[in-house]
Amino acid sequence: MKKQDLIEKYNMIAHPEGGYYAETYRSDISINTDKGPRSASTAIMFMITKDSISHLHRLSSDEGWHFHLGSPLKLIEITPKGELIESIMGSSINEGHKLQHFVPARNWFASTSLGDFSLVGCTVSPGFDFQDFEMAKKNNLKNQFPDISEIIDKYCLD
Repeated sequence: MKKQDLIEKYNMIAHPEGGYYAETYRSDISINTDKGPRSASTAIMFMITKDSISHLHRLSSDEGWHFHLGSPLKLIEITPKGELIESIMGSSINEGHKLQHFVPARNWFASTSLGDFSLVGCTVSPGFDFQDFEMAKKNNLKNQFPDISEIIDKYCLD
């Protein structure tokens, strides 16, 4: 399939962090968090294209990534201690690609397709809410993690 076919099939829209998404699941079960009630779990189809990377951001919840289709995807994480983690998601598991990857809450993370597009599923628990979503500020991250300023420049919007 072509990326435009997938965007249309799943009625995907532009995501503020980059790429395209469509929510596919939101649990009816509600749980209390320190930021208020949230769905127990949510899921989206998420597409990163060669022209639209996912910029550095973080969530208040853990997020599971599940590779579906397309080119391998490079996932970048910065832990609260400044550790840089790079993972490749894709179908070539004999080459070390991951079919699933989990990003802990409060890690900064971004992703880029290593080809035309990468289609993944993302599951968040407790469920995603834009109130729990934070885009990175380039200068703040560079002051906090000066040793990885090149990565921050590449994956940060401002």
